[in-house]
Amino acid sequence: MFGFGPATRIYVATGATDMRKNFNGLYGLVRDHLQCDPLSGHVYLFANARRNRLKLLVWDHSGLWVCAK
Repeated sequence: MFGFGPATRIYVATGATDMRKNFNGLYGLVRDHLQCDPLSGHVYLFANARRNRLKLLVWDHSGLWVCAK
């Protein structure tokens, strides 16, 4: 279970994301396409074209987490 503070923002990437992307690929999407800092502690949410799979990228000050559902 994740516990996010009240200052944590959740960013949702519009459009389809290739679900084969790993830490580096999602990090690049956040940095280049969303124009955000992936190490900010905010949550970044990605979905595939059919919208039946999700990936979440978050930095917890000890490393990046990628969670898939």
